[in-house]
Amino acid sequence: MTASDTHGAIEAVWRIEAARLIAGLARLVRDVGIAEELAQDALVAALEQWPESGVPRNPGAWLMTVSKRRAVDMIRRNERLARNLAELGHRLEESEEPPEVDQIEDDLLRLVFTACHPALPMEARVALTLRVLGGLTTGEIARAFLVTESTVAQRIVRAKRTLAARRIPFEVPQGAELAGRLTSVLEVIYLIFNEGYSATAGDDWMRPALCEDALRLGRVLAGLMPKEPEVHGLVALMELHASRSAARVGRSGEPILLLDQDRARWDRLLIRRGLAALDRAGELRDTSGTYTLQAAIAACHARAVDPGDTDWVRIAGLYEELAKLSRSPVVELNRAVALSMAYGPAAGLELLDQIVDEPSLRDYHLLPSVRGDLLVKLGRLDEARAEFERAAEMTRNTRERALLEDRAAACRGDAPA
Repeated sequence: MTASDTHGAIEAVWRIEAARLIAGLARLVRDVGIAEELAQDALVAALEQWPESGVPRNPGAWLMTVSKRRAVDMIRRNERLARNLAELGHRLEESEEPPEVDQIEDDLLRLVFTACHPALPMEARVALTLRVLGGLTTGEIARAFLVTESTVAQRIVRAKRTLAARRIPFEVPQGAELAGRLTSVLEVIYLIFNEGYSATAGDDWMRPALCEDALRLGRVLAGLMPKEPEVHGLVALMELHASRSAARVGRSGEPILLLDQDRARWDRLLIRRGLAALDRAGELRDTSGTYTLQAAIAACHARAVDPGDTDWVRIAGLYEELAKLSRSPVVELNRAVALSMAYGPAAGLELLDQIVDEPSLRDYHLLPSVRGDLLVKLGRLDEARAEFERAAEMTRNTRERALLEDRAAACRGDAPA
C-alpha cells in the first residue's frame, strides 16, 4: 500500500470512527474539548505511524488505545487533574459495571444529551453536538442554521468552556431533566441526518454515514423514550427520506430530483418502517408536532407509486399546518413548491415572492433554485436562467452546482430542457 493509499485509508477510518472515539473519550475524561484534542492527537499518531507499519486490523481500537494512553499522560502532567488519575486509571483498566435498564448504553447518545445540557443556549447545544458527534465543519453547521461561520465557531468555543468551567458531569439525565432536553436532541439528530442526506459542501451529493448515524441514534432514542410521539415522528421522517437514497444519485454521482427518481429503487423496507413509526406517533397524540407533520408529507410521496399519483393538495395542507407551528421561512419555501404542484406555478410564485426578502434566506441557494423552477414552468426563461445562475454561485456542493448550471444552460437553449 502506497503512502497515498494509507492516507486515504486514515481519512476514511477517521470519518467512521471520530464521533465514537470522541464520545467514548468524553465519558472517560468528562470534558468535550479535551476529548476532541485527544482524538486529534491519535489521528496525528496514525498519520505518523501507519504509512510505515500499515493500517491495523482494528483501526478504531488502535485510535482509542492511543487516546487513552495520552489521557493518562495528560493527567499525570497536569497537577490540577492529578487527583483524578486513580479514578481514570480504574475506569481504563477495569470493565464497567452493566448499566441500569433506564440508562443510555450508547456513548454517542450519552454525549448528545450531555452536550444538550440546559447550561448551554439552545444554539450552542446543537452546534457543539453536530461538531463533536456529526463531524460537521463550522461551515456546514452554519449552512444548516443559516448563520455565519464565525457565529457557529463562537458558539462551539463558548459551549466547551461552559461545560468545563461548570464541571458538568458526563452522565445520563434522568426523569424530567431527560424529557426537558429532548427538543434539542431531536433537532441535533435531524440536522445530522439532513447534512448526510444533502451535503452542504464538497464533491458528494450525499454523506451516507451521517444518515446512518442519525438513524441509529433516532432508533435508540425511540427505544429509550417509547411514549414520546415526536421521537417516533422524527424516526418516521428519517426512515422515509432514507428510503429514497439509492434513487437520489446517478451512476456518475449526479443528483436526481424527487420527481425524476426511479421509484422502483426506493427501499420498501425503510418505507414500511417509516409508515409504522408514523402510525405509532399518531397513536400517542392526537395533534401532530413538526417532525410528525414532516413525516406525513414524506409518507404522501412514499405511497405514490408514480409521481402523478402524489396527493399535492394534502401535502400543501400539511405544509400549512407545519407553517403555523414553526413559522419558518424554509417551511414557507417548501409550501410554495407544494402550492405550485397542487394549484399551478403562479400560486407557488405568489407565496415565494412574499418571502424573497427574508434575511435568513439571503444566502440560501434553494430560494433562487425554486424560484427558477417556477419561472420555467411559467415560460419566463430569461428570469429563470438568472435565478439558476445565482443559485449555482451560492451553493458549495459541487454536484448541486453542476445541476444548477445545467438548468441555467437549458434556459439559454445550450442544453436540452
